Order: sequence, then C-alpha cells, then structure tokens
Amino acid sequence: MCSRYSLTSPHEAVRSHFGYANIHAFPPRYNIAPTQPVAIVRLSEVRERELALVRWGLIPAWAKDPSKFSTLVNARAETVAEKPAFRGPIRHRRCLVPADAFYEWMGPAGAKRAHMIRRKDRGLMAFAGLWEGWLGADGSEIDTMAILTVPSNVALSWLHDRMPAILEPEVFASWLDGRAMPADEASGLLLPAADDLLEVIEIGNAINNPRNEGAALQTPERTRLL
Repeated sequence: MCSRYSLTSPHEAVRSHFGYANIHAFPPRYNIAPTQPVAIVRLSEVRERELALVRWGLIPAWAKDPSKFSTLVNARAETVAEKPAFRGPIRHRRCLVPADAFYEWMGPAGAKRAHMIRRKDRGLMAFAGLWEGWLGADGSEIDTMAILTVPSNVALSWLHDRMPAILEPEVFASWLDGRAMPADEASGLLLPAADDLLEVIEIGNAINNPRNEGAALQTPERTRLL
C-alpha cells in the first residue's frame, strides 16, 4: 500500500529525470496525502510528456457522483486489468508519479511507528500510476490518479506486505505509451523493487497529520540497514 509520500526534489531535477516538455514549478512537499493535488507525468494530446496536477484518488469516468464514490488511492498490479475502475486507464491512461520517499507504519494499534522509505542514493523514484478524467453533468471536470502497488520485496516485507511499483527510466517510454505497449505487457513491468535499492528510516509521528509539512517531518530517529 502507499497512502503517503513526499516530493521535495527541485523541479529542475524532476523535469530532467522524467523528461517532460512543459515547465511547472512547485514547492517541496514532505507529506502528500490522498485527495490532495499531486504531480504526475503523462502523455499529452500531442503525445509529449507533460507534468500535470491531478487529485490523488481515482474517480472512474462512469461514476455518477464522486462524493459518494470510495477514494481509489491504490490499485493492485495483480488484478488491475480485472477491475472496472482501472480497465480503461491501464490500457490508455498510464502515468508516472514522481516521488523521493514514501511512508509506512508498523506496530500495535494506537502505537504505530512511522517509517520513511527512500532510495539509498537519495535519488528520485517513479511510481507506476493510472489517471482518469471525470466529466460531470454540469460540465465540471477533474483528473485523478491512483498508484499501482505490488507485493513487497524481501527487504521491506517486515514492514508491510505491499509497496509502490517503482519504474526505472529505461521503461518510462514503454509504460506511458499504451499504443506501443498493450496493458498485458505493461503489467509485466510492475515488479517489486530490487532488495538493495531502498533504505528504511524510522521517523517521528508528526507525519501522521496530513496538515503537517516541512523537512523536520523526515528527521531520522533510527535507520534500519537492509
């Protein structure tokens, strides 16, 4: 599962890593939560990569009333092609979600401890995502997204049984282009990350409140070597 993440890298670094054409400055965000506006990279109408702001929590195009529809924050890679909400997006509207860390919690109810997971080299990550456009009867429009998850790798299995599907730059083009890579082939790219890619750092529980922001949220309390 992935229910909270961060994107704090300079926008120039994000643009260079993901190769999108438009220029879109954004502030560092240490505590990105569902229903908030988030940055994704997708193909534009002229089939160029673009950075777009959408809402985290996919709303299917066929939903009549988004306020009565459960927020689809994640989609399981193993069953994504079978779910009505995701069948269209996995074929035609795949995206990349820029991030530099994500968070998980572990422990007994009421005493769970927060953990930050990031690349050992502190580099950017690209979560595999799906986006969808919703058009209301009154003409209102909203674009939304969900993050695809896979079973955790061995290194993270002690913390949680799911993790975001992390894609490397060499497959960005294939993942984004539904014409070039059909959904069944694209699903083959959704694998657990290598066991030596990530590190886990225990942090304070100020991250629990989605209204909290700032670099202090990521202050380490303990680093676990994987």
